[in-house]
Amino acid sequence: VQLQASGEGLVQVGGSLRLSCATSGVSFDSYTIGWFRQAPGKEREGVSCSDSGTYYADSVKGRFTIERDNAKNTVDLQMNSLKPEDTAVYYCAATKRRFSTGFYSLNPEDFGYWGQGTQVTVSS
Repeated sequence: VQLQASGEGLVQVGGSLRLSCATSGVSFDSYTIGWFRQAPGKEREGVSCSDSGTYYADSVKGRFTIERDNAKNTVDLQMNSLKPEDTAVYYCAATKRRFSTGFYSLNPEDFGYWGQGTQVTVSS
């Protein structure tokens, strides 16, 4: 499984940015895809994931939207109303575990396939 995140950017507080995760080498619709982030000095944390539905961390609900396109093998993360605390390196990841089995997790340890990160900086 190969994942490629893109969309790095510097935005002001309240601004928007869209990240994209492209995958290859897999049957895309057989995986749950998640977005994670890691700020300097902090542990990696889950932001959102997508399978048959979507799941969000409380910290981004109402501001971020995960959008999955199975035809294009992409999962985008639309980030609105950005805050300085959203500054982090963002990663996309995949797991074979599915919502249909009751799997709803934003624990990075539950995702076994990772792409490289892309930097998001929100300036105040």
